[in-house]
Amino acid sequence: MNALSIFVDVFVETMRDVFPIVAILIFFQFAILRRPLPNPKRLLTGFAFVLFGLVLFLIGLEKALFPIGRLMAEQFTNPAFVGAEPGEVVDWQKYYWVYLFAFAVGFSTTVAEPALIAVAIKAAELSSGAIGSWGLRLAVALGVATGISLGCFRIVTGIPIHYFIITGYVVVVVQTLFAPKLIIPLAYDSGGVTTSTVTVPLVAALGLGLAENVPGRSVLIDGFGLIAFASLFPIMSVMAYAQIAEWRAGRRSRPEKEGVVS
Repeated sequence: MNALSIFVDVFVETMRDVFPIVAILIFFQFAILRRPLPNPKRLLTGFAFVLFGLVLFLIGLEKALFPIGRLMAEQFTNPAFVGAEPGEVVDWQKYYWVYLFAFAVGFSTTVAEPALIAVAIKAAELSSGAIGSWGLRLAVALGVATGISLGCFRIVTGIPIHYFIITGYVVVVVQTLFAPKLIIPLAYDSGGVTTSTVTVPLVAALGLGLAENVPGRSVLIDGFGLIAFASLFPIMSVMAYAQIAEWRAGRRSRPEKEGVVS
């Protein structure tokens, strides 16, 4: 009965949140376009699946993903685990398991991110294979993993976030000047694609858990900001991936040209 009550409550809240979107779509379809809905049965069936999936996803976030992220952060920062006295300010180097865990979580959740998979497949199709689906996914995953690890380092040390973000975007601007034109828009979009259904809940919970358990840190000031790192660093990694691929292609073609000339 408790599970059913939770499901009903979340279902009602989801219906309330989704209703404005549905109302806008119906208004523009009938009042502006003045056309009937194409395949209404299919649309209603799809909407029911989306609504049901959203309800289950939100329940899963509340019951599993958020608690797991915060619990792991609490365990990794436990004074007994890092070898410190309760309340003692611990050197940032002793939290190396936090950085490794953040890297692993960032990489694995990004590789499994449904939005990234869809974008990578479509990019590979439209570029006729010039952009590899797996290459793009791995580049984005490495960027997210590096960004989240660096974000956890920032939380542990308490360094202001704007130092990292400003420096990061300066690097992005410089990379944009030299990266292949084909990859630049996709690289910028990759940062947004990563902040989706799988990555955000775990990363947000990890950041809040760290800020709650590292001595001297504020949950509001230090707990948030990991998503910014997860959005910024994939832009760098995707452009770096394209630059390296272009450089390697140039090295392969150089001996062939020299052979033709000789």
